[in-house]
Amino acid sequence: MKQLIQQAEKRCQPMFEKIDEIALYNTEKVLNALQNYGVAARHFAPTTGYGYDDIGRDTLEKIFADLFEADAAIVRPQIASGTHALSMCLFGLLCPGDELMYASGAPYDTLEDVIGVRGCPPGSLKEMGVSYCEVPMSSEGKLDIEAIRAAMKPNTRVVAVQRSRGYSSRPSLMPEDVKPLADMLHAEFPNACLMVDNCYGEFVCEKEPTQFGADVCVGSLIKNPGGGLAPTGGYLVGREDLIERISYRLTAPGIGREVGSYAGSYQPFYQGLFMAPHVVAQAIKTAVLAASACELLGMKSTPASDARRTDIIQALELGTPERLIAFCQGIQMASPIDSMALPEPWDMPGYQHQVIMAAGTFVSGASIELSADAPMREPYLAFLQGGLTYSHGKLALIRTLEYMRKKGCL
Repeated sequence: MKQLIQQAEKRCQPMFEKIDEIALYNTEKVLNALQNYGVAARHFAPTTGYGYDDIGRDTLEKIFADLFEADAAIVRPQIASGTHALSMCLFGLLCPGDELMYASGAPYDTLEDVIGVRGCPPGSLKEMGVSYCEVPMSSEGKLDIEAIRAAMKPNTRVVAVQRSRGYSSRPSLMPEDVKPLADMLHAEFPNACLMVDNCYGEFVCEKEPTQFGADVCVGSLIKNPGGGLAPTGGYLVGREDLIERISYRLTAPGIGREVGSYAGSYQPFYQGLFMAPHVVAQAIKTAVLAASACELLGMKSTPASDARRTDIIQALELGTPERLIAFCQGIQMASPIDSMALPEPWDMPGYQHQVIMAAGTFVSGASIELSADAPMREPYLAFLQGGLTYSHGKLALIRTLEYMRKKGCL
């Protein structure tokens, strides 16, 4: 399999050059922000209690707002996941009687219970009296502006867009893809706001959705912007008035962002942010190599190895449950942590189908580290993401393909 990977790697060189150019641009952007805000060792100091005047927390939030060209930000270790950050955003912006619209089709699986897509789970938006609708993307894989316009109601308060494909075969969205929708909403429906689920997309391109009119962007720190070093956390960036409302769900009305201590050091959050453009580039190179290798094996991969990237996720159509399980097991066996574990499909909370997950990561569940997961449903797509170093990604793919061959799956 080494020969196959070497052949695949040669095909990837033009893409690798483009990825490095973007990484250089984003590294300079982050470096300038850290310097402009005078980040020093004092910003890493822990705080306790209420956390009033926490300079590490407040400066980190200013830097995130600056990088996204947004008014304000919430960047907190207390946010447990991307789903938690998105949920906090939705509950902060929506009131009983309002409607939430997903304009990019169905949301990621873990948000279904948050919204109340099926039934009325306790604590869901549906239980709170928020209605829901979704508009599928066009046959060309774009946001269907006319269909969205037609679906808008007087009580539609949040129009949500998921940048990444999630567990679907649709293409992921470029940051600029939200501009026509943002322009339409701001001109015709000023009472509605545009929220973008930015998970897996940060630093893949030179700009972010807020720079194209998104009112709020939401993501996880154990994905791209944490650079593999952030041990936990999530972020929200956007308009000042919206971030203020959301902050009341973070703490309490009238208190908002003013409090929130962290007894650990902020160093991994700052250092992770500094490393993020480089680490994201390593993950994208791994994804491009995986796509190229699968193409040589006659398998379908999306995006294609020579396609422009907007997130770190690579979907590989494996076709059978046996191939899918073997691929995920191979990635786990090639991991630096828990390589002795053998993942099997299981009923994971928040998902509608059994899910298999390979995640031998230093930070539990960190998608910026090399991992692979998939719902056990046709066409048996494996979703590969992450890779702190390209070298590890390359080795892991060689070992995984060799394991699949031994199992009789190739």
